Amino acid sequence: MSEKLRMLAEESYAGELKALIAGDSGHCPPGWSMSPRLVVTYLMGGTAADGTVITPKYVGDRRLIETAVATLATDRALLLLGVPGTAKSWVSEHLAAAITGDSTLVIQCTAGTDENQVRYGWNYAQLLAHGPSRDALVPTPLMRAMETGRLCRFEELTRMGSDVQDTLITVLSEKMMPIPELNTTVHAARGFNIIATANNRDKGVNELSSALKRRFNVVVLPLPDTAAEEVAIIVKRVGEMAQSLDLPAPKNVSEEVARVVSIFRELRSGSTEDGKIALKSPSGGLSTAETIAVMVGGISQATFFNDGRLTPEALAANMIGAVVKDPVQDRAVLGEYLETVLKKRRGFEGYYAALTDLI
Repeated sequence: MSEKLRMLAEESYAGELKALIAGDSGHCPPGWSMSPRLVVTYLMGGTAADGTVITPKYVGDRRLIETAVATLATDRALLLLGVPGTAKSWVSEHLAAAITGDSTLVIQCTAGTDENQVRYGWNYAQLLAHGPSRDALVPTPLMRAMETGRLCRFEELTRMGSDVQDTLITVLSEKMMPIPELNTTVHAARGFNIIATANNRDKGVNELSSALKRRFNVVVLPLPDTAAEEVAIIVKRVGEMAQSLDLPAPKNVSEEVARVVSIFRELRSGSTEDGKIALKSPSGGLSTAETIAVMVGGISQATFFNDGRLTPEALAANMIGAVVKDPVQDRAVLGEYLETVLKKRRGFEGYYAALTDLI
């Protein structure tokens, strides 16, 4: 087993990638490891030419992934948009792993991200000793992607200041990055492109300028349509994460995932599954990713403190952490849901008791 806490996509699925590449008879765009059709197969699941089973990395509308892959085969950048927890980063990583075999060229955007972290920086010891030179220049992941013809990933693009975002306009429109200090320019090699992610909740914080937005093709990744689809995604991811953390998965994981998903979907949508009772929604998103975190936390607690038994009591504290972001408003929302819905629902008695005790 690897000593890494988290394996890269291209490491975890190296066998699948190798099998797909070996049997690829389709046309590969410049710089791509495999044809676009097989990139979609890698993301959505299928079978390689030699019979290797390709596990699905994304469960959802195949057309969305086809659109994303087709976009990256052009000179237009890709923006994956959606509410938090819709697998935007997951899809971005796997697209980079399948297309170029390298998902590590990442820039995590924050309010503190500046131009030097996007374009290039300087080794100031070299700069002071010898003046501006290529040896003194520190390339960012974006510059390395341009020089090598690979994909650069921008995580949470809208968290970055608008003035810094606009430094990408020249890169995306002219496919080059001027370096005035050296009186030179870095030109993008064929195969270069950008995958950015952004979530809807940050839209009003640092909204993309119209000039920059035009240079992206936007693909919106939605939350799972049905509870069954969401449960399948969570069970799969929880199993993978539990294995990587050496946590034995209890036998009743699927049943408890279904109950937690039922609770979270009702709170998220603002009504019960049958539509008969209107509910108040908490301030948090209660996304699929948050449900996965709740389940993994519950399994860890069950393993170390509950003799391996996954019970509502083992999950309740993690559920409270996901639901109650605002200590006043969200507690009231959850309390009302417990009394009007969960108290009367068969099979959820343990959740009602455990959650009531904690709020």
